[in-house]
Amino acid sequence: MTSNSVSRLRLGVNIDHVATVRNARGGSHPDTLRAALLAAKAGADGITAHLREDRRHMTDQDIDILMDGIGLPLNLEMAATPEMLAIALRHRPNAACIVPERREERTTEGGLDAAGQFDLLAPIVRDLSAAGIRVSLFIAPDIAQIDAAIRLGAPVVEFHTGAYAHATGEAQTAELRRIADAVALAARNGIEPHAGHGLSYDNVLPIAAIPQIAELNIGHFLIGEAIFVGLEASIRQMRALMDEAR
Repeated sequence: MTSNSVSRLRLGVNIDHVATVRNARGGSHPDTLRAALLAAKAGADGITAHLREDRRHMTDQDIDILMDGIGLPLNLEMAATPEMLAIALRHRPNAACIVPERREERTTEGGLDAAGQFDLLAPIVRDLSAAGIRVSLFIAPDIAQIDAAIRLGAPVVEFHTGAYAHATGEAQTAELRRIADAVALAARNGIEPHAGHGLSYDNVLPIAAIPQIAELNIGHFLIGEAIFVGLEASIRQMRALMDEAR
C-alpha cells in the first residue's frame, strides 16, 4: 500500500435520476429523500445531487429537504455560475463539486476545463472554501487540469471516468492507466482524488482498486439497476464490489 493509499473506499450515491423519474410524471413520487435514506441504509457514505440551471431533475426544494433530512454528507454538484454559488453559500453543504453544464447535453459530459476557466473558477473556489464547503472539481484525468486544480487550491478532484467506462479492450486499459497516473499525481500534490461517471458492476473493480482514490460517485447505473432489484440491493452489490477491490 502506498503512502497515499486509502483503505476504505467511500461510496457517494447520486440520486438525480430518482428526480428524473418523478419529473416525468410530476408530483412527488418517487421521493428523493426516501431514496437518500435507503442509500444510507444500504451503505452509502454520502449523497450527491446535481442542481442544474435548467432544473431538469433536482429542484431547489429537493436540496432544501435533503439538507434537513439526511444524516449523511451532501455533495452538491453545481455549475460555476453566480446563481449556483449563492445557493451553495446559503445551504452550506458538506461539499460542492463544480461541474461543466450545457443545456443540450443529456447529462454532464466531459470534465470541467479548470485550466481554461481559471479566472472564472478562482473566486468561486475561494468563496466556497471560505464558507467551510469542501470544493471538488470534476475534471478529466489530464495533467493540465490537475495543475489548474493545484493552483486553484481545490482540496478534491473527481476524475471523469466516462471515457474508461465506454471503452473496451486495449483502449479501456489505456484509459485505466491514464486515470491511475492522474490519481497518483493529484495525491502526490495533496489533492484527494475521487472518481465517477459511467461506472457499473462490470467496470468498477479496476477503478476501485486504484489505491489513492478515496471516493466513487455513482448514480445512473444504481438507479437503473434498482428498477430490477430495488435500490438497497443495487447499492449493496456496488458496495460489496468496492470492498472486494480493496
